[in-house]
Amino acid sequence: MRGPHDVGGLPDGPIETEAHPLTFWEKQIDGLRAAVGAKGLVNTHENRAAVEALGHDAYNTLHYYERWTATLCRQMIDKGLLTQDEIDARVALIRTRLAETGELEGEGLAP
Repeated sequence: MRGPHDVGGLPDGPIETEAHPLTFWEKQIDGLRAAVGAKGLVNTHENRAAVEALGHDAYNTLHYYERWTATLCRQMIDKGLLTQDEIDARVALIRTRLAETGELEGEGLAP
């Protein structure tokens, strides 16, 4: 069975080839993944497998760095380093702070 990442030979639309400037949160997740990797908590192969394991719906709905964020959360929970409640509490705190300052990006995205 094809994984969601295996699209070779399938019809699709044009590929976006223009790089876009990274948002602040994209830079943060990139740095966080690098730090977690440098500490030996996860490796490249685990990251790839976790992204591929998201399933078709999540993989096709989430953007690149959203996939990284979702899988990093899952990995930290699976390794016992964070709980879902801890992640949810921090996300709620950040959303509140950003909403108060008018900096909340991604309105309409699932919390």
